[in-house]
Amino acid sequence: MMDRQMIIGMHLGNGYGNLPGAWRAPAVDPTSYTSFDAKVRHARAAERGKLQFLFLPDGPSHVGDIENEPPNFNLDVMVTLAAVARETSRIGLVATGSTTFNEPFNLARQFKALDVMSHGRTGWNAVTSSGEDVAANYGKRLPSSPERYGRAHETVQLVQALWGSWGETAWVHDKVTGRFADAEKIAPINLGGEFVASRGPLHIPPSEQGQPVVFHAGGSANALEFAGRWASAVIGAAFTIDDARAQRAAFRLAAERAGRNPDEIKFFAGLMTTIANDRREGLDRRSTLSGRTFPQRASYLGRMLGLRLDPARLDRPLSPEQLSAARPSPGDPRSVHALKIAREGWTLRDVLAHGVIDYHPVIVGPAAEAADHMQKWFEADAVDGFWVSPDIYEDGVDAFVDGVVPILQDRGLFHREYDGATLRGHLGAPTQYGVDPRVTR
Repeated sequence: MMDRQMIIGMHLGNGYGNLPGAWRAPAVDPTSYTSFDAKVRHARAAERGKLQFLFLPDGPSHVGDIENEPPNFNLDVMVTLAAVARETSRIGLVATGSTTFNEPFNLARQFKALDVMSHGRTGWNAVTSSGEDVAANYGKRLPSSPERYGRAHETVQLVQALWGSWGETAWVHDKVTGRFADAEKIAPINLGGEFVASRGPLHIPPSEQGQPVVFHAGGSANALEFAGRWASAVIGAAFTIDDARAQRAAFRLAAERAGRNPDEIKFFAGLMTTIANDRREGLDRRSTLSGRTFPQRASYLGRMLGLRLDPARLDRPLSPEQLSAARPSPGDPRSVHALKIAREGWTLRDVLAHGVIDYHPVIVGPAAEAADHMQKWFEADAVDGFWVSPDIYEDGVDAFVDGVVPILQDRGLFHREYDGATLRGHLGAPTQYGVDPRVTR
């Protein structure tokens, strides 16, 4: 048994899965996009596997191929997690909320109410938003990065101050004396800065974990400083162990600079899975559901490898001449892996089915291969855990829970039971109520 065990979260997206064609899979109800029962079913499967949290990204815009593919996000992340909270008991619930397009008082109220409803299982993925398409939906232009992160710093500090404005022991609810609350422990905060302000107080008492946990997703210099000051967890993206190790070390150093213990911030790399009996079965599954996108993706793959690829030749491998001439693009960290797969002799269709240009590393094949990948990265100190995105939720969550999780448990890499009942407990995040005094000096 290792002294340190990994933490695993699961991406809970649009109700279908990470493949564009997942909604057309035989076992999938095509109306799952609007089904909260489907979201609850997938969440309960993840909880059955003792996963520590669900992660719901959000980007209130759609710029994709709506004619053929569903939007990537939930109808509403907070409504979805409210439904999930009532039907689960241990798994953490992490939702994305933009600091750029939301007012701090609203964010504080929504996330703390969910934290109370879930008995201390809520996390806030505080992000700045980076798309002009999102800004347009709010009738605005996207502010500059310094402005967005300036507002983000103020927003998190203000939200945490609001979370702490109702004191930890303020709620008395004594029926005999008729005293509902200790008014001296409930106070306005009257906090404001260049971008945001609020009088307060927030009218919600603490949950079992005190207040929600702050997450962050981003990798820029501004993101490092932001996460180092405020976040207990980082939702990351890395394609190699070296890249992940460097990112994790940078976030830990940023936490130290902010006066925190670096162990207080956890780094989670993304992992996309197609768990199957063998690789051939997994590749066929992915090709069947996403093959419509392959001609377009072949063009981009060619640019990654410095080649001109003919989309009409998807069922042939790259020629020896092409392989000799191929060079991985220095501007795309996925290129080295893409060339490695191509050199194994797969057809162009199969190379694409390996997910070589997906947003995170993709495992296609037996559960042991996913476990091996996770173990290798974890034991290299590249991650504290993973957030896993199954290809199809309807059977992909169960495939991970019933296939990968037992292997990790047998290797001593993942827990067998929940040790606690709150998200802070799952993450090993320190107790906090209100603003962390170490980072406000």
